[in-house]
Amino acid sequence: MDFRPRRIPLPPTRSPVPDSRAAVFWRNRALGLFDRLPVPTAYCTTDGTILRVNAAMAGEWGTLAGPLRGRSILDLFHPETRDELRAVTEAIRLHRRSRYTVAVGWTTAAGVERRGEMTVDLVGEASHNAPDLLLMLPVREDVPAPAQDRGVPPVKADEIEARILALAAAGSTTGQIASAVGLTVDGVNYHFKQLSRRWGVTGKAALVARAYVEGVLAPGVWPPAPARPDG
Repeated sequence: MDFRPRRIPLPPTRSPVPDSRAAVFWRNRALGLFDRLPVPTAYCTTDGTILRVNAAMAGEWGTLAGPLRGRSILDLFHPETRDELRAVTEAIRLHRRSRYTVAVGWTTAAGVERRGEMTVDLVGEASHNAPDLLLMLPVREDVPAPAQDRGVPPVKADEIEARILALAAAGSTTGQIASAVGLTVDGVNYHFKQLSRRWGVTGKAALVARAYVEGVLAPGVWPPAPARPDG
């Protein structure tokens, strides 16, 4: 018998992921989580220039994220008091990393005047001279839109919402709708929630029925399509 020790082959070890690949992986994961947040969220430079917004934030303006990049956050929201804004400005000047709240108001694409307390987190590398700003906006309340006070009818549904409703009327799933309009599933659900809140109905079938009653979808057309602005 052969009593010599045998060499048992070890299983191959996985080579570590290069730092550059790992950085890209975690960056993509972070961006995916950012886009899925149900709370309207924006990432800005210290002067308020928008670098990125998620679907929920873009939904407040009835658009996709792309058109909002490069705009100033103060073009979209108006602070209710200047004292809170001055506190953020002072924190930026002193290079503090902390969280602040700023009460803001804005008018959505549907013509609804809203208010909320925007949280402002100063984030970024401690070695950098100026932090970036992470803005999150839990909605506080709706109030009558100024447009209604002037006798102008409110917007029943914006362009993105009308496209979503038309696809839902055709029987598309939420995932299929998301792919067709360039949103995440969470983004589409956010628009459904906003429509449900505006019209006082729940469920896709009820929203589609209400869309036809409101004239948002063209009657007698297949596949379903948004109504033309001129009727």
